[in-house]
Amino acid sequence: MAQAYKAETDSGGSGPERQGSRLRRLVDGWRGDPGIWRRGLITAGIAVLIGLVMLLHAQIPNGVGNLGSLTETFLPWLGVFVPVLLVIAVVRKSATALIALLLPVIVWLNAFGGLITDKSGGGGDLTVATHNVNADNPDPSGTARDVAASGADVVALEELTSSAVPTYEKALADTYKYHSVQGTVGVWSKYPLTGTKPVDIKLGWTRAMRTTVDTPKGQVAVYVAHLPSVRVKLDAGFTAGQRDDSADALGEAISGETLGKVVLLGDLNGTMNDRALNAVTSQMRSTQGAAGDGFGFSWPASFPMARIDQIMVKGVEPVSSWTLPETGSDHLPVAASMDL
Repeated sequence: MAQAYKAETDSGGSGPERQGSRLRRLVDGWRGDPGIWRRGLITAGIAVLIGLVMLLHAQIPNGVGNLGSLTETFLPWLGVFVPVLLVIAVVRKSATALIALLLPVIVWLNAFGGLITDKSGGGGDLTVATHNVNADNPDPSGTARDVAASGADVVALEELTSSAVPTYEKALADTYKYHSVQGTVGVWSKYPLTGTKPVDIKLGWTRAMRTTVDTPKGQVAVYVAHLPSVRVKLDAGFTAGQRDDSADALGEAISGETLGKVVLLGDLNGTMNDRALNAVTSQMRSTQGAAGDGFGFSWPASFPMARIDQIMVKGVEPVSSWTLPETGSDHLPVAASMDL
């Protein structure tokens, strides 16, 4: 019996040794295989192509179907292919593919690595939120209450319909003493609003506005905008011409702002990477990029793939930025706190 027990114990103790032996055999198999440099050339080529697209995305022309803007909208998602290619490279025992994968890994980490860390802080003089509430929202009252529950001092809503405005006004009245609706966008504030007016973004109807919020720490110019939607069509590509023209007009209005502290809230139907928004993004900072936790994707609400709902600032310091829980809209609300 003692011998039998000893045999079992010895057998169990050999587990680590067998695992080590398998690892050594794997390494020895790679070391002695001259084909590791010849196999996986297609995988290596795909890895290099993905890396170059991420590195040189600004050189992709927009002349054909706005291909450059389309690529930039979903640019972070190119990193999803890296682990897939890694598995293929390991299975194929391709040293060439493994080395080639270093290019997309390095480029992705350089471009987006800072977004996967939590840069949010505490406090802040002003908290703001913005939400495209969706014209077909089945529960506007619930949506309004959800956004107000964020604790925001200033709330911007986009895609307001004339029939739904009274519902939002009633639901937000207890929390926000001041508000103004211009066309299909509106601002609700705990602090007084002055100098409120529509902003012409070349659409023929009002989808943008500007107001001054008189906070205890001074005046802040708040812009709210809902830029035109973009579409992906087989015959026309990424149709964004109207959105691009409106972005230029919005950027021009913000550049002419006389107040030093400026906040932009809204659905810009584009990401910070999209060159078509340069007129705006070149002069303002994204709160998510500066003080957010993760990518902060806001659309579509059921499976967020892009942050097209933006909070951007000039002359103030972002403290934190985050997305709010799903409402009855197809967008997620986003919020941010900042020091004035």
